[in-house]
Amino acid sequence: MDARRRSALISTFLFLLIHGGHCFYLPGVAPQDFEKTQNLASDGACYALHFRNLHAVLVHFPSTELEASLILKFPLPVECTGLLHGVAVLGDLLTVKVNKLTSIKTQLPYTYYSLPYCRPDTIVDSAENLGEVLRGDRIENSPYVFKMREPQMCQILCRKTLDAKASKEFKEKIDDEYRVNMILDNLPLVMPIKRGDQDAPIYQLGYYVGLKGQYAGTKDEKYFIHNHLAFTVKYHRDELTETSRIVGFEVKPYSVKHEYEGEWNEGNTRLTSCDPHARRLVTSSNNPQEVEDKQEIIFTYDVQFEESEVKWASRWDAYLLMSDDQIHWFSIVNSLMIVLFLSGMVAMIMLRTLYRDISKYNELETMEEAQEETGWKLVHGDVFRPPTKSDLLCVYAGTGVQCFGMVVVTMMFAVLGFLSPSNRGGLMTAMLFLWVFMGLFAGYASARLYKMFKGTDWKRIALRTAFMFPGIIAVIFFFLNALIWGEKSSGAVPFGTMFALIFLWFGISVPLVFVGSYVGFRKQAIEDPVKTNKIPRQIPEQAWYMNPIFSILIGGILPFGAVFIELFFILTSIWLHQFYYIFGFLFIVFIILLVTCAEITIVLCYFQLCSEDYLWWWRSYLTSGSSALYLFLYAAFYFFTKLEITKPVSGILYFGYMLIASYAFFVLTGTIGFYACFWFTRLIYSSVKID
Repeated sequence: MDARRRSALISTFLFLLIHGGHCFYLPGVAPQDFEKTQNLASDGACYALHFRNLHAVLVHFPSTELEASLILKFPLPVECTGLLHGVAVLGDLLTVKVNKLTSIKTQLPYTYYSLPYCRPDTIVDSAENLGEVLRGDRIENSPYVFKMREPQMCQILCRKTLDAKASKEFKEKIDDEYRVNMILDNLPLVMPIKRGDQDAPIYQLGYYVGLKGQYAGTKDEKYFIHNHLAFTVKYHRDELTETSRIVGFEVKPYSVKHEYEGEWNEGNTRLTSCDPHARRLVTSSNNPQEVEDKQEIIFTYDVQFEESEVKWASRWDAYLLMSDDQIHWFSIVNSLMIVLFLSGMVAMIMLRTLYRDISKYNELETMEEAQEETGWKLVHGDVFRPPTKSDLLCVYAGTGVQCFGMVVVTMMFAVLGFLSPSNRGGLMTAMLFLWVFMGLFAGYASARLYKMFKGTDWKRIALRTAFMFPGIIAVIFFFLNALIWGEKSSGAVPFGTMFALIFLWFGISVPLVFVGSYVGFRKQAIEDPVKTNKIPRQIPEQAWYMNPIFSILIGGILPFGAVFIELFFILTSIWLHQFYYIFGFLFIVFIILLVTCAEITIVLCYFQLCSEDYLWWWRSYLTSGSSALYLFLYAAFYFFTKLEITKPVSGILYFGYMLIASYAFFVLTGTIGFYACFWFTRLIYSSVKID
């Protein structure tokens, strides 16, 4: 009997586990079901609601003993035990959270409550990941509370009387075009904006704090605050369970100078400018609320619920609507033309060198071709001579491998959908952790190259690899963070987060670099395919177009040309606060960048060797790495043509962050070009017999 009972309980547990585990969702992005407020008119209705899952179990496993044990283990809820006259109320509250204030004119975020808005009794900060903190997100609770599918009209939030300081703060934020950001069920608040000839609107994140304008017949410019918000919550209803899921959160802000009868009575005041009983609703800002010292401002809001055919899984589609996908395809086709051109040149070089050398120069070879190919063969005794500052080259090659690993894995996760916009800060968090753990490969790559150059002190090279690139980035970052602290912005990284970053660097990344270096240095050294002469060969005078600076600058144009259209969309998403979720396009463009960097470096390296110049090590790195210079110049062009930044601090922040991005791009593209050229030179010199 006990065995049967135990078996039944185990089966019940497994059934409930399977029944509840019908879907897989990423952490923080699982759907939440909401119910409209409902009345349970009888004891039987309450029992039916509570035992609907138990009933399913008992149907599958009918047993009197099992039924009794389940009832004992799962007692009635409080709502049922406290029934009076057979009526209970079960309702789902929707809590709105507030996020940072943002501006594309200053790029300095501030917390919502840095302005004297209405506050809840207690302000509670939401838990945030590392990426959210670095982005300046500060998510807090708000006094806005909705009930699912219950419209509310002219709800009074609070009344504020501005002093000189508060009115000045509001005016500054209105001048700088700050937007208020809110969140409901992990969806950001958006303001729909109609486009002229298209039915589907475009969505602007958040709503403006206020606006500037003039009264008719006057020239004085006034400041007006958006103190009435008309929210629209879109939901998708499940016909079987009658539960709903939120699929949209929109707002229309208005500026209204509210009026009321008699004395102000908190909670019982009846507005004359907005009265749901008299069907007098706010539909325009014809009588706006000014922002001035000693002005009384009443904050109100409406909520309406709108049923939508959009399912929960597709609710982000409207936010990520891409109307300019033709431009992305044009970018990819344009880049592919560059790749095909370079691929043809590389194929021609391979055929004229490897194939002819392996076949020992057949009779059809012309004297001109033989003379050209003899050029690169003449420097076989010097081509693998270690370059000047070889230690630094090893450090940058290892750091580039670290960057490359981080980018590739991040791209893979993003393409598979693991880094969706619903997981705020997920992209930055993933990149930080991947960078830290890729230190293992950085140490390995730098140590392998260092040993090939006959180096002996692997600890020194590991130390430089672990500290050089991150150290330069940290110096720039700390300087920019100090500027943000000075502006009292929420974008400043808190001390706790700073400590976490330092721990990731010193506690995880540095040890992994040393482990990688130790493993790499213990490996057998990479052997050169040809012997190096003891006396360096004199390099003949080069033509003007083979000048190192000229060829390096020319080499960076094509890799930059392959990505600059996509770069425009990336900069727009970062600095104009728009969503970027076209990782499929970005992954294709990255592959094109990879191939372009490799091929342009191989082509220019071949021409260099043919002119008997064997100093290819650093030039191969700088040739493709020079595309970072064009990236920074394009960022400067974008700053002056697309952005409206006027504050000096904001301009310094922009160029500081773009300098960090360009430096990382230099290390990434330079390493790709270097290893491509390294492979190419080893291939051609190992395929021919040197007398």
